[in-house]
Amino acid sequence: MTRTLTRAASSTVSSGPADHQAMARIAVETRGPSLTDVTHEVAAALEEAHAGDGLATLFCRHTSASLTIQENASPEVLDDLVDALDRLAPRAAGWRHDDEGPDDMPAHVKTMLTGASVAVPVIGGRLALGTWQAIYLVEHRDRPHRRELILHFVGSKAAA
Repeated sequence: MTRTLTRAASSTVSSGPADHQAMARIAVETRGPSLTDVTHEVAAALEEAHAGDGLATLFCRHTSASLTIQENASPEVLDDLVDALDRLAPRAAGWRHDDEGPDDMPAHVKTMLTGASVAVPVIGGRLALGTWQAIYLVEHRDRPHRRELILHFVGSKAAA
């Protein structure tokens, strides 16, 4: 049984059983330094998992790619973010670690700055993202890669 408690005119608190878990693997092909919108793939996996209310955690299984939630309306924002990360961790900074090329160590620094996971509330089986938000896989390496994400949902099962 789910209860909804009204606390104030602008907020509600819901409570109910968290007896449903699901996991999914999501493969993403990247094209080099860029942000790839994975929101649709995450939403599809939640639908397939019959997610109700709960929390979705998305984890990137790589040390040279990362995840972020960012604006989904203006492509210039995404390009500016790639440029900003390049300024924060430039290739020619005298890195000692360059086993896989000059983009190797800067990619690790960029991943450390942006993070390997994101958590998003799920309400009624849908990601509770804001109007202008999307989930992005951030590729930090120069060449295309196949990246793997792990989605974990914990919460209630959607009503039949």
